[in-house]
Amino acid sequence: MFVVLFVVPLSSVSYGQQDEQLSLYNYNPLYYNPAYAGSKSALSVVAMARFQWVNFEGAPNTQFLSVHTPVMGQSLGMGLNLVNDQVGSRQRTAAYYNVSSGIRLNEKNDRLAFGLSVGMDVMSYDFSSLNVHDVSDPFYGQQLSTTKANVGGGIYYYSDRHYVGVSSPRLLESKALDNENVMTALNKRHFFISAGKVFDINSVIKFKPTTLIKVTPNAPLTFDANTNFLLYERFWAGAFYRFHEAVGLNFVYNYKNFIHVGYGFEFPINRLSSYQSGSHEVLLQIDIQSKKHLFTSPRYF
Repeated sequence: MFVVLFVVPLSSVSYGQQDEQLSLYNYNPLYYNPAYAGSKSALSVVAMARFQWVNFEGAPNTQFLSVHTPVMGQSLGMGLNLVNDQVGSRQRTAAYYNVSSGIRLNEKNDRLAFGLSVGMDVMSYDFSSLNVHDVSDPFYGQQLSTTKANVGGGIYYYSDRHYVGVSSPRLLESKALDNENVMTALNKRHFFISAGKVFDINSVIKFKPTTLIKVTPNAPLTFDANTNFLLYERFWAGAFYRFHEAVGLNFVYNYKNFIHVGYGFEFPINRLSSYQSGSHEVLLQIDIQSKKHLFTSPRYF
């Protein structure tokens, strides 16, 4: 039991993406790109919960909270994002403050924003909670914890109907002491490339393809892809694919550009499909618009 729960969180160290996964990533870009802060011309609050690999012991369970708002029009944006992630005996809690500065590029209101994030990661292992068969294991009964400060950066080019972003939410890699080696690999540098565009199909249906490409040192490049359809400016429905990992469906209801309620489901297409019954995500987003900064046209990102 100890070996299984210990290996699961560390398996991402050498082979895969370490940061928390999201299938509804379109609704929480601040999590991976600080330049997104303030881009919606509203005070935006996003709460998400992800229940990954249901029925798999020690599976990831993650909560997200993001808040951001424009300051001085869209020239300056500020935001805060929080993450709490539990995987087996490992827990990561992070809090980051984000600031962005944007400029208008043309009469179509295309904008380019640069963002910076500053925050803390608290990573811990509680091996005392595991069932151990080999008491000579060097981590037997230990509780390890470390807190690391970090910074991130990003660029975000966007308009009302398209966007492209490049970012790295944690640029610094910690150099832990020997007794913290187990946590060193959980603070590797990550890079994200995101893009999306909205197309009009007819007067009531719009099509929005998006992608999120993830690059991690010593791991293969991977990507997520979403294809969504918007019906009557109210209901999003689409399909999701994560390279070599999962497929799924997602649905989001938009009430008067104020409240967004969403759900996503993923089913694995790799070897884990025999050991779990999929992943679930839920979303609540609230956009509070001031009378001074009402949306002049719909925002799709």
